[in-house]
Amino acid sequence: MRVVIADDSALLREGLARLLAESGVEVCETVADGTELVEAVDRHQPDIAIVDIRMPPTFTHEGAVAAIELRERMPALGVLLLSQAVETHFASQLLKRHAERFGYLLKDRVVDVETLMGALRTIAAGGTALDPEIVRHLMRADSAGDPLAALTERERDVLALMAEGRSNSAIANRLTVSGKTVESHIANIFSKLGLHGAQDDHRRVLAVLAALQGPTEPGNSVKSPEP
Repeated sequence: MRVVIADDSALLREGLARLLAESGVEVCETVADGTELVEAVDRHQPDIAIVDIRMPPTFTHEGAVAAIELRERMPALGVLLLSQAVETHFASQLLKRHAERFGYLLKDRVVDVETLMGALRTIAAGGTALDPEIVRHLMRADSAGDPLAALTERERDVLALMAEGRSNSAIANRLTVSGKTVESHIANIFSKLGLHGAQDDHRRVLAVLAALQGPTEPGNSVKSPEP
């Protein structure tokens, strides 16, 4: 796996680079702003860009804007957004446009190598890996037009764990149920969200996208993300 790291903090950049290198990840380059990020990705063509949302010069959303630009040009590029606090606006944009190969973690999670590597592996495999805190902010089920309205409470629990990028076995362990039970819940989720005729990996991404996009207009169905 090859990555580029973009963060204005030299300490975080070098710390991440060291952690990833020790885990067998090739760090192609580390950069400090959005412009350098775009140039580095063009230069190295990595599998994943790890991007701080807030970078110079204004420290508002330069990193997220650069990530969106890169994904528009390079849909196969994986993106892992990092932020100090929950910021959902640009994460929602990326999810709606390119739900696959996308992740978003709070910075206090990345010191946990297992969490970081799990997110990167999920993204590299084409999935979505979101911080549990991000999921709680994005996930809403309070409208009759919400695609989640038909799901049971346990099915929503399963879907939230899917959004974190957890495998069926990890979900089973977390909820203390059997793997068969998790498979049954996931099949019900796919059915209730109208996700038919696609491979399971792709349907997982579509189900997560349905959860995070929030309420839809009555009669609308879940559609595949644009390529």
